[in-house]
Amino acid sequence: MATQPFAAHHRRGALEDGIADGTTKHAMRHALATDDQADDTRLYLGPAPSADVLEVVTIVRDDGSALVIHAMKLRLKYRRLSPHSPP
Repeated sequence: MATQPFAAHHRRGALEDGIADGTTKHAMRHALATDDQADDTRLYLGPAPSADVLEVVTIVRDDGSALVIHAMKLRLKYRRLSPHSPP
């Protein structure tokens, strides 16, 4: 079942660095890359409206909506997944 990034919900404490709900949805809608992780989570790398690149981690619910469990500015460990990162 495909995720519906527009139907994203946030787990309490998921947002770090003062990132707002609408900002994570923007990053998911405009994702530069997504990666399904081994632990059944999905990683989105996408821009905030401020142009900062964010990492947003979700769990896909049974109804296809996404539960955001983590969101913050992109860390070095995920830059390799971004199509805009230098080799």
